[in-house]
Amino acid sequence: MIPPKPPARPDKVSLWHYAKLFRQDILSAQPARLYRAWMAEFRTPFFRSYLCNDPALVNLVLKERPDDFPKSNRIREGLNPLLGNSVFVTNGEVWKRQRRIIDPAFEGGRIRETFPSMLAAGQAAVARMRPGVQEIEPEMSHAAADVIFRTLFSIPIEHEIAGRVFAHFRDYQREQPLLNIAAFLPLPRWFPRFHSRRTKATAAEIRGLIERLTTDRAAEIAAGTAPDDLATKIMTTADPETGERFDTSEMVDQVAIFFLAGHETSASALGWALLMLALAPEVQERVAAEAASLGDAPEFSNVAKLRFTRDVFRETLRLYPPVPMMVRENRCPEEMRGRHVAPGAQIVLSPWHLHRHERIWDRPDEFDPDRWARDETRACARDAYMPFSAGPRVCTGAGFAMIEGVLLLALLARAFHFAPVGEPAMPVAHLTVRAKDGIRLIVTPRQG
Repeated sequence: MIPPKPPARPDKVSLWHYAKLFRQDILSAQPARLYRAWMAEFRTPFFRSYLCNDPALVNLVLKERPDDFPKSNRIREGLNPLLGNSVFVTNGEVWKRQRRIIDPAFEGGRIRETFPSMLAAGQAAVARMRPGVQEIEPEMSHAAADVIFRTLFSIPIEHEIAGRVFAHFRDYQREQPLLNIAAFLPLPRWFPRFHSRRTKATAAEIRGLIERLTTDRAAEIAAGTAPDDLATKIMTTADPETGERFDTSEMVDQVAIFFLAGHETSASALGWALLMLALAPEVQERVAAEAASLGDAPEFSNVAKLRFTRDVFRETLRLYPPVPMMVRENRCPEEMRGRHVAPGAQIVLSPWHLHRHERIWDRPDEFDPDRWARDETRACARDAYMPFSAGPRVCTGAGFAMIEGVLLLALLARAFHFAPVGEPAMPVAHLTVRAKDGIRLIVTPRQG
């Protein structure tokens, strides 16, 4: 089955037209040749950028010499009002310190401890789903936000503050493009960043609500009454090198990115996964049959047995990686595939193109979960599959996201049958890969 894919743009367009397309949707702004190219150079009057699909270059940037290719500050320009100085945008020693404090909360044992909260959120998502034609993406956003609040602060999405954060974040998504002018022009630090008043006000509302949750939790920790959840673990973990802990402002930054990354990306993946099941009925029935083994009171160990469901989720992440592109900046002069790359160039690593690359994958545009049982796919995945990035900057919540995605997909497929309605959803990329006009499916409860 070949799922929908956005049309590629013509190879030659003006810089102004390209910038306009890029702002609207970075996927359809790209030419078709990038699905075959190992490397491509883009020139503007202000900077050079290089898309790298060669697995050797990807490994160089992400795994072998990550300190020489820090995250580019251009992409963070559009997210600064919300994310502040979070682990998603920092570099160097600041980033290393943040990861030393955050990573222990997402180790294997801690993920096991969050499972009851994930399960409760999944069961709540099943209970909310209604028969008939449904717009799936808002439902998945609701479910993913519920997972984050239950595992991070031990509160459901119905909690007054959690509900307000979720509502404000939906407003922020509608107002905030992926890129603003600062992503294209080398503006000095003092120059205004062109965020609208409404965007800045919405970000301030979200951060203010998160600060209330964080301040309340700090008081509970001091009183010895805090629940043993992810927020408590992070706030009580000291940097093993300095002994320092996050202060309130730093914790607000980190919670903002946990909510953005943990909720927005999971919602994207789950929405596309349900569409894939709707478009491939035989696959859907195999997932539903496998999910029946969960029983009425699933345990953490049961999720590991959902091998086919996991392959469905992995294949969805291959075709629709929530974060379609990552941007790094080289610090040193480089030679890449015979090209001189000067310091300060933008190095673009694109899971969207890498996962569909015609020279790497067999039938790259087809949805085929069974490919993950084949040795050649596993070999490709070692160097050409990175839905959560790779190397030292791999997403700290990657393991968490895989458990969450497989569990919620299984619970939903066990309870409901999903069928397509209307034209297939067309992917576009803003904060994450979403459907241009939403994902509408016919939802029918399963019997028994």
